[in-house]
Amino acid sequence: MEIYELIIEMKLLERRLTLYEEKYGILSEDFYAALMSGQLARYDEYDETRADFSRWKGIYETWLRRKAAYTAQMQQCDLAEALRVQPAY
Repeated sequence: MEIYELIIEMKLLERRLTLYEEKYGILSEDFYAALMSGQLARYDEYDETRADFSRWKGIYETWLRRKAAYTAQMQQCDLAEALRVQPAY
């Protein structure tokens, strides 16, 4: 993926993450750490929560992969070359 495509996809994912963050009242980073350490196991018995947590985890992991790809590409390129300058209309 090109850098600009990674940015677009990350922003779309962030919008989806925001819905879960607002619903559950914590940031995705904190949710993910708690989920991975087993702190949220008691919520497994609730179907809606289990489904939400599964989707939230997947979206966050996708965002993490895109962020890692963005960071790797930015380290290898010249920022001036990566910058997409659009003409003003």
